[in-house]
Amino acid sequence: MGIFSRFRRMLKSNVNSMISKSENPEKMLSQVIVDMNQQLIESKKSVASSIADEKRLERQLRNNKSLAKEWEDKAKMAVKAGKDDLAKEALLRKQEFDNLYNQYKPQWEVQHEAVEKLKTALRQLQQKIEDAQRKKNLLVARSKRAHAQKKIHDTVSGLSDNSAFEVFDRMTEKVERLEAENEATLEISEIENNESNLEKQFAELESGTASADLLLEELKERMIEKDETKKLN
Repeated sequence: MGIFSRFRRMLKSNVNSMISKSENPEKMLSQVIVDMNQQLIESKKSVASSIADEKRLERQLRNNKSLAKEWEDKAKMAVKAGKDDLAKEALLRKQEFDNLYNQYKPQWEVQHEAVEKLKTALRQLQQKIEDAQRKKNLLVARSKRAHAQKKIHDTVSGLSDNSAFEVFDRMTEKVERLEAENEATLEISEIENNESNLEKQFAELESGTASADLLLEELKERMIEKDETKKLN
C-alpha cells in the first residue's frame, strides 16, 4: 500500500506548490490531472508487479502440491508391488514437497490478500481521478464565470464615479452654450440689419423730401422773376 501513500504525498506536494504560485486555475487543475494519471500508470505497474509475484507463488504452491501427490501415488504403487523400502523413499520425497507447499502457502495467502487490497485501491484511485476530471471541468467553468463577473463588476465600478458620464454632460453643456451663442449672434445680426434698413429708409425719405422742397423753391423763384420781368416790360 506504500505506493498509494507516496502518490498522495507527491500529489499534495505538487498541488500546494502550484497553489502557492497562484497559477491559472485551469492550467493548474489540468496539470494535477496529468500528474494523477502519470502516477496512476506507475501505480498500475507496481500493482502488476505484485500480481506477478502472487502468480509466481501460486505456481510454486500448485507445483509442490502436484509433486507431493505424484510421490504419494508412487509410494502407493510401491506398496502394492511389495517394495516397502521404495515406498518409504517415495514418502520422504512427498514429505519434502509437502513441507515446501506449507512454506509457500502462507506467503501466497499474504501476497494474495495484499494484491486484492491493491486492486481495490487501484479501482478507487481510478474512480477518484475520474471524479477529479469532472470536478476540474466544473471548477474551470466556475472560474471562467467568476472572472467574467469580476470583469463586469470592475467595468461597472470604474463607471460608478460618473467620470465618463460627466464627460458627456460637460460636452452637452458646451454644445448647448455654443448653440445659444450662435442664436444670440444671429438675433443681434438681424436687429442690426433691421436698424440699418430703417435708417436707410429714413435717409432716403429725408433725401427725397429735401430735393422736392428745393425744386419747389427754385420753381417759385423762377416764376416770381418771370412775373417781375413782365411788369417791367
